[in-house]
Amino acid sequence: MGILYLAALLVSLGGMVVLDRRWKLFFFDSPGRASVVLVAGVVFFLVWDLFGIGLGIFFRGETAFMTGILIAPELPLEEVFFLTLLCYLTMNAFRGAQRVLEHRAERGRA
Repeated sequence: MGILYLAALLVSLGGMVVLDRRWKLFFFDSPGRASVVLVAGVVFFLVWDLFGIGLGIFFRGETAFMTGILIAPELPLEEVFFLTLLCYLTMNAFRGAQRVLEHRAERGRA
């Protein structure tokens, strides 16, 4: 049961890949740029987490659903996958919304 949260994150990431592939939103549109943006976002939030942990603001919540593996004090392995999902979801949603607005604008001009 200790891997359930990580498994859910991986399944969700898989869903993001499927949506991205189907609509060519992020990685399947521009893989180089997407890699830079995703890595920058994950690193930014990891640094944010580390500062929060260092200042005593953030603490690890323990549940039976987590692996218990820490990559730093108070920073569980699952956090990296959560932040990756968060950034990937945000970029897919942004590009999807952008495409919908572009489509509406084109229809309005026609």
